[in-house]
Amino acid sequence: MKQRPWAMRESEVTPESLYVRRREFLSLGAAGALGIAGSSLSFACDARAGDAPAPTFGNLKRANLAGDEKPTPFSDVSTYNNYYEFGTDKSDPAANAGAFHTRPWTVAIEGEINKPEVVDIDDLGRRFTLEERIYRMRCVEAWSMVIPWVGFPLAELIKRAEPTSNAKYVVFTTKLDPNEMPGQKRNVLDWPYVEGLRIDEAMNPLALLAVGLYGRTLPNQNGAPLRLVVPWKYGFKGVKAIVKIAFVKEQPKTTWNKMAPGEYGFYANVNPDVDHPRWSQAKERRIGEFFKRKTLPFNGYADQVAKLYAGMDLRKSF
Repeated sequence: MKQRPWAMRESEVTPESLYVRRREFLSLGAAGALGIAGSSLSFACDARAGDAPAPTFGNLKRANLAGDEKPTPFSDVSTYNNYYEFGTDKSDPAANAGAFHTRPWTVAIEGEINKPEVVDIDDLGRRFTLEERIYRMRCVEAWSMVIPWVGFPLAELIKRAEPTSNAKYVVFTTKLDPNEMPGQKRNVLDWPYVEGLRIDEAMNPLALLAVGLYGRTLPNQNGAPLRLVVPWKYGFKGVKAIVKIAFVKEQPKTTWNKMAPGEYGFYANVNPDVDHPRWSQAKERRIGEFFKRKTLPFNGYADQVAKLYAGMDLRKSF
């Protein structure tokens, strides 16, 4: 199979945990120096790449939905990312996202709904009760992390929008701004980035719209100011820097599925029995660990989501 210019081999995604330990030490030191004073900062804080944002969220309801697994260090979560809008290397987003402005920012909510609107990101953040959820997160490239996200259930936004009976899918679109997202100047993908869920998937309690991680404002390189988190799916479903949420009748054409339909299915459910054409998905390497571990069906969330796919052939609908 001919190697595509944007494709990566599994061997190219070796964890960077050894060299980032120095960054972890420095970021923890900075957070300690800020102390409790940082908690007064508002949701509107514009996090910058390369910095460890001060804690900005207090009194969060917390749920550990990754079992007893230890969260991946913030330094790894914020410096080892897939975010092609800022570059195709794992270190590019943290290096290149510093000029990205997340204010002013609005999100258009439209389509087959009774209450379309364009809402300011800070008004959106104040409408819903934020909570922290620790999720296992799995990348199609066979690496994984455990991340404490801060956000609110996608289902709450959907209920407020009042979808009509015609709404079968929810489509998310990323901002298009090549001046601030330099990766969009290259034709590695069809910009802007688009992803989608079936509406019953979007209504599942696990689906989250995230505005932060580790109790901190979401860093630019992790998708600020608003991103999707669906922990039972591969990471490319987690569209970042969302500017539009649309409710539609037909299954949308999503970015990676259009680019390589034989490699990136619309559903993107974590399924160890369906290999990527260029590597196995049966095992994964948690960032910071040497040995691989067995990949769990639906990333370990089968009890919560398997019923959504009853009767489907998950080898064909991958």
